[in-house]
Amino acid sequence: MKKWALAAALVSVWFASPVTAAGDAAAGESKSAVCAACHGADGKAIQPAYPNLAGQHASYLAKQLTEYRDGGRVNALMSGQAAALTDEDIDDLAAYYASMSKHENVASEESLTLGMNIYRGGITTAGVAACSACHGPAGLGNPAAAWPVVSGQNAQYTADQLRYFRSGERANDPNAMMRGVAKRMTDTEIEAVANYIAGLYSTP
Repeated sequence: MKKWALAAALVSVWFASPVTAAGDAAAGESKSAVCAACHGADGKAIQPAYPNLAGQHASYLAKQLTEYRDGGRVNALMSGQAAALTDEDIDDLAAYYASMSKHENVASEESLTLGMNIYRGGITTAGVAACSACHGPAGLGNPAAAWPVVSGQNAQYTADQLRYFRSGERANDPNAMMRGVAKRMTDTEIEAVANYIAGLYSTP
């Protein structure tokens, strides 16, 4: 299982084409007023169904905004917000949110062990790789591959995204990697790992 997870991670590194962001954080701040209505002035989402953006990798943020704008990722609200953004706007906003201090969150004790086991070791019987294989033991992702920071993310948002990957509603993952993982997971497993991720801050 561990060899399979490592191989999958390496394949995605080789074939991923991340969008890099070399924007101006100060300029991004001046452009972020509309974003703050949902994602907060400090990058902490005002609702658990929205993602926290503070401390997220600029490469990942730029990739998502670009794909919202260009149709690679579809959401009625975000696609409309991104439609008029230039490449420079996207890079500036990505740099701004990446420059913020990351927010902590709280995991529920319920299903915490199940979530930890999935995050660290995957689901062997279902062929699900460990989340830590790509997102790291501390949930800090990989900026070079545009893999996101997941630790401290709102559990509801994470669970929703895994369900969207499972159904195919979200399909902007390189080589269908997340879709391949999520389609083998039950709702109980998705909710458990999303809860664990919300409280993940440091390497065990």
